[in-house]
Amino acid sequence: MIYQGNGLSAQLLDDGIVELCFDSKGSVNALNIATLEEYKSAIIAIGECIDAKGVVVTSAKSTFIVGADITEFTELFKTPDDKIAGVFKNSSDIFDMFEDLNMPTIAAINGFALGGGCEVTLVCDYRVADTTASVGLPEVKLGLIPGFGGTVRLPRVIGIDNALEWMTGGKPYKAAKALEFGAVDAVVAPENLKSAAIEMLKDAIAGKFDWQAKRQEKLEPVALTPIEHAMSFNTAKGMIFAKAGKHYPAPMILANLLEESVKLDRTQAMLLENAAFGQVAKTDACAAQVGLFLSDQVVKGKAKKAAKIATKKVERAAVLGAGIMGGGIAYQSAYKGTPIVMKDINNAALDLGLNTAAGILTKSVDKGRMTAKKMAQTLNNITPTLTYDSIKDVDIVVEAVVENPNVKAAVLKEVEANVSDDAIITSNTSTISIDLLAQSIEKPERFCGMHFFNPVNKMPLVEVIRGKDTSDETVAAVVAYAAKMGKSPIVVNDCPGFYINRVLFPYFSGFAQLVLEGANYEKVDKVMEKQFGWPMGPAYLLDVVGIDTADHCTDVMAAGFPTRMAKISNDPSSVLYNEKLLGQKTGSGFYEYSKDKRGRPQKAVNAKALELFSPICAAETEFTNDEIIARVMIPLVNETVRCLEEGVVATAAEADMGLIYGLGFPPFRGGPIRYLETVGLEAFIETADKYAHLGEIYQVTDGLREMAASGKSYFNTNVNTAK
Repeated sequence: MIYQGNGLSAQLLDDGIVELCFDSKGSVNALNIATLEEYKSAIIAIGECIDAKGVVVTSAKSTFIVGADITEFTELFKTPDDKIAGVFKNSSDIFDMFEDLNMPTIAAINGFALGGGCEVTLVCDYRVADTTASVGLPEVKLGLIPGFGGTVRLPRVIGIDNALEWMTGGKPYKAAKALEFGAVDAVVAPENLKSAAIEMLKDAIAGKFDWQAKRQEKLEPVALTPIEHAMSFNTAKGMIFAKAGKHYPAPMILANLLEESVKLDRTQAMLLENAAFGQVAKTDACAAQVGLFLSDQVVKGKAKKAAKIATKKVERAAVLGAGIMGGGIAYQSAYKGTPIVMKDINNAALDLGLNTAAGILTKSVDKGRMTAKKMAQTLNNITPTLTYDSIKDVDIVVEAVVENPNVKAAVLKEVEANVSDDAIITSNTSTISIDLLAQSIEKPERFCGMHFFNPVNKMPLVEVIRGKDTSDETVAAVVAYAAKMGKSPIVVNDCPGFYINRVLFPYFSGFAQLVLEGANYEKVDKVMEKQFGWPMGPAYLLDVVGIDTADHCTDVMAAGFPTRMAKISNDPSSVLYNEKLLGQKTGSGFYEYSKDKRGRPQKAVNAKALELFSPICAAETEFTNDEIIARVMIPLVNETVRCLEEGVVATAAEADMGLIYGLGFPPFRGGPIRYLETVGLEAFIETADKYAHLGEIYQVTDGLREMAASGKSYFNTNVNTAK
C-alpha cells in the first residue's frame, strides 16, 4: 500500500500500475476538505514511489464521485471573495499536482462523476466510462461555477462551444453521449471497466499512446483565431443571456471567464477561475440556490425517513372523484408503479378521468419521453369503477370530490364503511379543515389531508395535513406514498388554508389594495414577473387559479383570520366574480384569453375589467418597482413567519420548498425565508413598518423583531411557540 487514508487509498498493482481508489465512509464518494487533503497526500506518495509507472483512478462505490460536499463550503461563501478564491486556489493546486505526475493517468468512471467528480477525471490523461456512467459539471444549478479547474480543462478537452454548453446548462451526459463529445475516450461494459482502463494505461506506458502530447493540450491556450474567438463567445453569450436572464448570474460569469481564460496557459487561467469562483460565490443567487439545494435535502431526507418507519406500506390505492384532479392523481400513482382504483358515480366522470390520464401519457409518447409500452402499463394500472367493491382491499384512499364540506363528509363516511380497518383515508382539499372533516370518520387517527396541486403531473408539492387526531403512523405512510408517487411531501398542521393558501392570500390581499389605490395591475404583473421573478404576476395567477376558487378561498381565510384577512370591500376579484368573469376558465378575467393566428394562447388586458374597476379604484397612480414588490411580498413573508412560529410548518427549509414547489416562488431567491434573510431582517422590518398602517398583514411579529435583534437565522433556530 502506497497510501491509506480514511476516504481513499493508493495501492501498487502489477506492472507498475497504481490504483488510486476513492472510498468514502458514507454511501457515496464526495469531495470534502479532508478528502482533498488525503488526495494531496496520495499524489505526493505516488510521485515518490519509484516503481510507479501509471495511475488508474477508481471508485469502490457504485458511483464514482457525486461532487463536492457543499455543506462544508456554505460558511466559507459568507467570507470575502478573495478569501474564497484563496481556498479554491489551494484546492485547484492539488488537482494540478495530479495532472503533473510524471506518468500517464486514466480514470475508470462508473455511475455519476459530477462537479468535482468530473474534475477528478479531467485531470487524468484518459477517461474510460462504463455504460451506466454520467458525467457533467452542474455547478450553475447551485449558482456556482466549477472550482477545481473544470473551466480550464473542459474547453481544452471537448472544445469551447461544447464546454460552454456543458457548463452553462449544467446537464449531466450519459457515457455514450460523453464519448461523442470527446469527454471520455472509451465506453465499456461495467464488468470490463477496470480491466479496460488498465489495458489502456499499459498501452500509454508502453508508448502506444502519446499521453504527453494529450496532456500538453490542457496546459496551453486554446488555439483560436481572433475571428473564431469572437464568433464563439458573441453567439454563446447572447444565447446564455436569453436563457438565464439577469437573475442567474453564474452562466454569464462563466462565459466571461472562458472568454479570457482560453487565451491563457493553465497557470494564468486557473487564477482567473479562482477569482471568478470567489465572485460568483458571493452573489445572492448563489446563496439562494445553495440554500435551495440544502432545503430540498431536508425535505427528501424526511420523506426517506418516513418510508423507513412507516408501518403501513401502500401497494394499492384508490381515488374517489374522477375529474381532472382525480385523473391526474390516478395517472401519477399508476405511472410511478402503484396500481390505483378510480371511482366515481357516473361513466362520464370516469371517462374524463381516464382521458385526463391518457392525455398526459399521449403527450409524453409524442415527445419521445415515454414508450407506448410504458403508456399501456400505466393505463393498465388504473381501474375505473362505479362501485365500492373494488376499493375494499386498497391501502389508501384519496378523496378528490367537489370542494364542499358536506359532500366530502358524506363521501368519507361511505368510504370508511367500505374499506379495511387499517386502510388510510385522505382528503384532497385545499381549504376545508381536516379536523372538521375528521368528524365524519369513526377512526380519525387514520385520516389526514393530502393536498395535490394542479396540474398534478407537473406540480411537485403535496401538502400532507395532520389533524389533531391523526396518528404518526398515518402521516409516515402518506408521506412515503407521496414520495413514491414522485412528489415532494411537506407535513403541515391543520389551519385555514393550511400552509400554501394561507400565505398566498395575504399576497393577493396586498395586490388588491394596490389596485384599489390606483396601481395598474398589468404593470404589477410585469414587475412581479420580470423584476421579482414569479412565473405569473398576481392578476394572471388569479385568472389561472380561477376567480371563483379565489373568492371561495378568500371567504375561508376571512373566517379563519377575521382581524388579519377580512375580505376587502370591493375586492377587484370579487367584482369580477360577481360578473361571472372567472379567468381562464371563462376566457375572461383580469385578462382576456384567446389564440393567435398560429393557435398559440395569448392574453390582453380585459377592457371590461377596467370598466368594472373604474368606480371602485383611485385614479391611476404610479408606484415604483420597489413599492410594488414590498406591497405584495411583505404580507406573504409575514404570514410565512407566522406559520413557522405557530408550528404550521416545521422548518424554514420546508417553508421555502413548499412555496418553490407549490407556487413557483423564484428559485434564485430561494424561498420566502431565504429571501427574508437575503434582504436582511432589520431592513425588512424597516420597510414593513412604513406600511404597518395599511393593516395587520403588514405588521411584523414580535418574534421576527427578536430574531433580528439576536442576529439569528431561521434555518438553525426553532421559533415554534405553539403549545
